[in-house]
Amino acid sequence: MAPGGIKIKKYRKKSLKAASQKVKLFRANDPLISVFMWGIDHTVTSLKDLAEPAMLMTDDFKSYQKVRVDNQYFNKDVMPSHFKVKEYCPLVFRNLRERFHVTEDEYLESLTAHQPITRNDLDKTGKSGASFYTSYDRQFIIKIVGSEDVAEMFRLLEFYHRYIVERGTTVTERNLTTTLLPQFVGMYRITVESTEYYTIIMRNVFGTPAMIHRVYDLKGSTVERNASEKELAKELPTLKDNDYIKDPVKVYISEQDRDDFLAKLKSDVEFLSQMKLMDYSILLGVHEGDRDDVFDAFEYFSGPESDEADEIGGLNENDAPTTDEENLRRPSMWVEELLNPYALVSVGDDNLPRSEVYFMGLIDVLCPWNARKMAALAAKSVKHGVGAEISTVHPEQYAKRLLDFITRVIRNQNLE
Repeated sequence: MAPGGIKIKKYRKKSLKAASQKVKLFRANDPLISVFMWGIDHTVTSLKDLAEPAMLMTDDFKSYQKVRVDNQYFNKDVMPSHFKVKEYCPLVFRNLRERFHVTEDEYLESLTAHQPITRNDLDKTGKSGASFYTSYDRQFIIKIVGSEDVAEMFRLLEFYHRYIVERGTTVTERNLTTTLLPQFVGMYRITVESTEYYTIIMRNVFGTPAMIHRVYDLKGSTVERNASEKELAKELPTLKDNDYIKDPVKVYISEQDRDDFLAKLKSDVEFLSQMKLMDYSILLGVHEGDRDDVFDAFEYFSGPESDEADEIGGLNENDAPTTDEENLRRPSMWVEELLNPYALVSVGDDNLPRSEVYFMGLIDVLCPWNARKMAALAAKSVKHGVGAEISTVHPEQYAKRLLDFITRVIRNQNLE
């Protein structure tokens, strides 16, 4: 049951049943991913002839469409014989995709043209136990979550949609949004072999062909906020607040970009505080353009069956910049190809461009302030002392502390 007494299964916008044995096949290494790809294709296609409503109604935030497939003629090596797909709030998420400048064709292309991937050098399972996949072109994250996250999304969704509408988007070449919140674009339940999987789809903060050379997960807390030895052993570890404080990394951006970024962050954390949410992070990725490994994995953009890196918008090796000092400090066409709505180009004190590009956005925003978190606060306060900079604190305090910390990060002020 979702908060507020909403029974998710009670509301029903559309119920569909497969009437034909002719079902499009999607080949993947995992039956779950094959069904996921089929479900995306089916649900998006089923909405194509449905006109966009003038405005969303309350019931649209409680609706779903679903389909059950029982097909003994399926090749079980490709897809299972029996499965179910359920899309939550289809009209709402279609509207959100439009507001985030994601066309239905782009959404289908990213999630169904080739199977979603996991990186061999990255764990696909996060700290929370959720599994992560990335669309083959790296534009979207597919997060497999628990039913409690779906319930929290139901509680949040109408407020989140209203906030996105009020904040609006800035129509530029990069379609910059005026929020750093995750861009949620879909939510589904996939049932395979009687096992239910809940998935939430969101835009990837690191959706770029650029190689990300450093990654930080920043909460504004200093207690137990160091990357573990196991994490540090990875090829690309996710570092934490204390690691950032010790590192010589700085964020060099223009004063205008600083002011714009902090205004977005202030508005966003105030919204999250009002929603009684906490334990979220700023995800910071640093691309160092003066290194040899400027571009990451051309196959992500060419697809596994193509050798052409620029087939669907990727970059060809001939497009890569030279590494001489003159070109590194000159605005160039290749930089524009690396950018996404979360990107900020570095600028030095002399107002000349530097070689870094930063990617920053809020992640993990579906953690409510509840009895479990209150108990964690009490336990950590006993262990570390009242007033210690522990990560688990009241949403208002959490929002203020993160904003203060990131303000110092962005302005390169002393973090000690």
